Amino acid sequence: MASTGSRILQLLSLLQTHRYWPGPELADRLGVSTRTLRRDVDRLRDLGYPVDATRGVAGGYQLAAGASLPPLVVDDEEAVALAVGLRTAAQSGIAGVEDASIRALSKVVQVMPSRLRRRVDALRVATLPGPVRPGPLVDADTLTTVAQACRDEERITFHYTARDGAETVRTAEPHRLVAVGRRWYLVAYDLTRFDWRSFRLDRLSEAKTTGARFRPRTLPADDAAEYVRASLAGAADTIVIEGVVEAPLARVAEAIGRWAQLEPVGDDRTRARITADGPEWGLFALAATGAPFRVEGPEAAVALAADWGERFASAARGR
Repeated sequence: MASTGSRILQLLSLLQTHRYWPGPELADRLGVSTRTLRRDVDRLRDLGYPVDATRGVAGGYQLAAGASLPPLVVDDEEAVALAVGLRTAAQSGIAGVEDASIRALSKVVQVMPSRLRRRVDALRVATLPGPVRPGPLVDADTLTTVAQACRDEERITFHYTARDGAETVRTAEPHRLVAVGRRWYLVAYDLTRFDWRSFRLDRLSEAKTTGARFRPRTLPADDAAEYVRASLAGAADTIVIEGVVEAPLARVAEAIGRWAQLEPVGDDRTRARITADGPEWGLFALAATGAPFRVEGPEAAVALAADWGERFASAARGR
């Protein structure tokens, strides 16, 4: 059995990453008895962490928002700075930062008292952020709500605006958030259409959790990113840019694997297919590999690459 100190930290981490834990399940994860679990919860409360308990056969534990921030974590000023920074990072174009920022923001918001939430919202309203990258911005509150619902396997309702401007109200079982190209997508089972769907988050508003849990369904794809890319490939307002990069698959995957479908062409070449709403983004992605590449299609991407090549060559010659 782990020492009491390390077990308390593990307990706190579990409570922060799951909205509600049944008592026996939580005790099993920690490898202790339910009586020891109750003592550990009392120790967390003594440290200032607000833990709600439900008694009975179906009883369990949940970390709640408190009257003040729990000690031994961060003070008020640090919490506000952290939340503002995470909101910005969640909308950034830095590879690998968005997902981690959303998870961290979910934890901070869950235990942040209302007075600090108001300060964070005031800063958000009063601050004009600089441009991060091309593409539509997604409200961080929407990201947080949807991310928590994915984590807790809880049904959500939201308003959704389609490409033609038609607005509908949906009820869905959220599966994963995926960043593809310049946009965020929610992969979910749509209970209004009784099928899997991918939703652009910048077209999604008024997201609310319902309190109803669900048993996760099997996604009809190897992963959520693949499902989104396949959905976009058939959309009327997207194109697939295809190119061959003169670099091994591992190197190309490290650079643009999250945006492209890749397959090896021998040991030192990789074929990339990038779904986007125009050829520009596909060319940016191919260039981001840092290796020579050839654009194979469509014709609009080939023509744009030729035009850019001439202009960049003139710029390099100083003409």
